[in-house]
Amino acid sequence: QYEYYLKTEKRFQQSTLNKAIQRFRKVIRYAISEDYLNKDPFILYKAKRVKKPILYLSQEQLKKMEETDFGIRRIQYIKDLFVFCCYTGLAFKEMINLKKKDIIKENDELWLKVYRGKTKRNYMIPLLPKAQEIMDRYNEEGSIHVFNGISNTKFNAYLKEIADVVDIDFNLTHHIARKTFATTVLLSNNVPMDVVSKLLGHTKLQTTQEHYGEIVKQRLRDEIDRMKDRQ
Repeated sequence: QYEYYLKTEKRFQQSTLNKAIQRFRKVIRYAISEDYLNKDPFILYKAKRVKKPILYLSQEQLKKMEETDFGIRRIQYIKDLFVFCCYTGLAFKEMINLKKKDIIKENDELWLKVYRGKTKRNYMIPLLPKAQEIMDRYNEEGSIHVFNGISNTKFNAYLKEIADVVDIDFNLTHHIARKTFATTVLLSNNVPMDVVSKLLGHTKLQTTQEHYGEIVKQRLRDEIDRMKDRQ
């Protein structure tokens, strides 16, 4: 009944509705702990999942960001780190914690050995030329880490300035670099989903499919449309 009320009277979208019920359930749990209620009326309730659209940079947006000289050193540095993550898929913590000893050479190719906090496992990423170029640019002799530290809050604040200059009309955060790696750098270049999954450090292929399956479907639809136009 409460869900129906929020939908009809309040006209809440599903994501807002889920948050409202989540907050209300905290009150319910407190009431039970204080013996005001005997049982949880939401015990069988399951919130409907809301799929948010995946935000990422297109090839054109990524190229424009790469080619733009911001003229201010701190902004240029943040831009370079963001682009680095667009070509490696590193999450913010992984980028900040990356050490020089994590750069491994195998069969004349450089790889990054990355510890993924979410899965508590190491995984390997090939060091693509554009990522290596940025890494070399900020190589400080005697430093243990690849990059100097910065807080996630400050990083994202600087990204807002960058987004204004390169005309990105959505909220640009560090996490979008990882999404760009998966979509624009990998999937758009026909890298198979199972390989993408490994390069993102996912332990299950299903996780990757849930996140990026719709993008693959859209690419197929676009290809079919182009094929129809040629006939």
